[in-house]
Amino acid sequence: MQQFAAKPLGQDATSRKHFGGDGQQKYGTTQYSQDSLIGIYHPFLFFRVTSWMQQTLYTFWKFTRPHTIIGSTLSICALYAIAAVGTTFQPALLLLSLVSAWGCNVYITGLNQWSDVEVDRINKPWLPIAAGLLSRAQALRIVLICGTIALATAAFFSVWFVGLIALIMAIGTAYSLPPLKFKRNHILAAACISVVRGLLVNIGFYLHFHYELTGQWGLDASIWPLAVFVFAFSLGIAWFKDIPDTKGDAEYQFGTLAVRSGRQRAFVAGVVVVVVAYLYVILAAWLGHLPAPIFYIVVHGLALLVFLFQARQLRVGDDLQVKHFYMFFWGLFFLEYLVYPLGFYLA
Repeated sequence: MQQFAAKPLGQDATSRKHFGGDGQQKYGTTQYSQDSLIGIYHPFLFFRVTSWMQQTLYTFWKFTRPHTIIGSTLSICALYAIAAVGTTFQPALLLLSLVSAWGCNVYITGLNQWSDVEVDRINKPWLPIAAGLLSRAQALRIVLICGTIALATAAFFSVWFVGLIALIMAIGTAYSLPPLKFKRNHILAAACISVVRGLLVNIGFYLHFHYELTGQWGLDASIWPLAVFVFAFSLGIAWFKDIPDTKGDAEYQFGTLAVRSGRQRAFVAGVVVVVVAYLYVILAAWLGHLPAPIFYIVVHGLALLVFLFQARQLRVGDDLQVKHFYMFFWGLFFLEYLVYPLGFYLA
C-alpha cells in the first residue's frame, strides 16, 4: 500500500503493474477505479478542482450583492421574531420564507447587473459580469432560476404571499428593464427601493408570519415605526449609492439625484431623511408606541450621533470615502434589524 500510494499515476512500469488491463487497481476482491483515487495520485488536480469550486461560489456570492442578502436575512429574521412573540418557534416557516426572500433578492440585484453591464464597467468594474467572471447568458440563467425558486417556495404558503413576492419582483423588473426602467429617474428609483424595503418587506412579511403563526391577519401598530424608518432609510440608500457613480451615470444618461443636483445636495438630502427616520422612532418610543421605550430612545439616539459624526467627516468628492461611508450606512441598516426586535423581548 505504501508503494502504491507513493507513486504518481502512470509514472513508471512499477506503478502501472498494479493495474489490470481494465485500468483498475486490484486489492483482492475489491477494485478501485483510477478516478476514485484522483485525490491520492493528483493532489494538485484535487486542489485545482476545489479552487474552481471556491471561485465559482465566490463569484456567485459577489453576484448576489452580499450586503443586500445580509440586509434581507436580518430583516426577515427580525420580522419573524416580532411576529413570533408568545408563539412556538417554527423553523420551517422561517427557513422557507428566507429562501423565498433570497431568491427574490438575487433576481432583483442580478437583473439590475445584467441590464447595465456597460455602466457597471465604469462605475463598478469588479462586479462579476463587468469583470468578465460571468457571461450575460450565465447571469440571466441564475436570475431566472432564483426568481423561480422565490415563487415556488412562496407557493408552500398562501396565495397572498406568492402575490407579495411576485409584486416585489415586478417592481424590481420595472426598476431595471425597459420600457419603464425606473432607475433612470431618481424619484422613481428611490420610490422603488423605499416601497419594497420599507413597506412591502416590513408590512408584507410581518402579515405573512402573523397569519402563518396564528391563522389570523393582523398588523401590530409597533411595526409602523420600523416601516417608516426603513422607508426613509432606503431613500438614503438610493441617494448615497449613486454619489460615487456619477461618471458612468452621466455618460449613460441616468438622471440620478447626484447627477441632476450634484453630489453635495444628494448627500445632504440623504442625511436629512436619515435624521428624520431616527427622530421618528425616538418620538414613537417617547409617546409610548413601542415597548421598552427607554431602550429604543437610547439606542437610536446613540446611532444617530454616530451617523452624524461619520457624515460630518465625509468628503463627497472622494469616491473611496463615499463607498466606505455607504457600507457603514448599511451597517446601521443591519443594526436596526438587530435591535428593533429586542425591545419586544425586553418589555
